[in-house]
Amino acid sequence: MRAYARKFGEDEDTWGLVGLLHDVDYEKHPSQEAGHPFVGVELLRGRGLPEPLCRAILSHADYSGVSRESRMEKTLFAADELSGFVIAVALVRPSRAIGEVDVSAVLKKMKDKAFARAVRREDITAGAELLGVSLEEHVGVVIEALKGIASQLGLEGTRAGAGGQAAGNS
Repeated sequence: MRAYARKFGEDEDTWGLVGLLHDVDYEKHPSQEAGHPFVGVELLRGRGLPEPLCRAILSHADYSGVSRESRMEKTLFAADELSGFVIAVALVRPSRAIGEVDVSAVLKKMKDKAFARAVRREDITAGAELLGVSLEEHVGVVIEALKGIASQLGLEGTRAGAGGQAAGNS
C-alpha cells in the first residue's frame, strides 16, 4: 500500500495503516460467515479510525456491499491477494528469499492452479485493471514493495553456513 501511495502521490502513512489494519480480525473471523471484515471495522470505528479508512477496509471484501471508488479502496483490493501470492512464491523457493522472486516467476505460478489454490487469480488480474496498470507492472510493484520489508516478513532468505547449516537470516 505504501509503495502505491508513493506511486500515486498519496499519503504513505495513511495507506500503510489501511494495509496493516484491513485484516485485523482475520485470525478470529477469517470468512464472511465469521464476520470478516465487519467485526474488524466495528472495532476500528470504536477506536476512532476515520470513516474513509473503514470504508476502504470494507471495500476489499466483495461481499461487503461497499463498492471500490477511491484510489485507496481499489489499491487495497488490488494489493491484498497479490501480496499473499507473491509471499507464497517466495516461500517455496529453496532460499525463502523474496529477493529471488521476479515477475516471470509469479506469472508462471499464477498459471499453476494447484499452487496456492485458495488465491483467486481473477482478483489479481481485476486488481491490476482497477489500477489501470498491466498485470506485469502490478506484480513488479508488489514484489519491489515486499523486498523493501523482507526482514520484517522473514523473507530475507537463508544462507548456507558452516557445515551446510542455514544461518539465521530468517
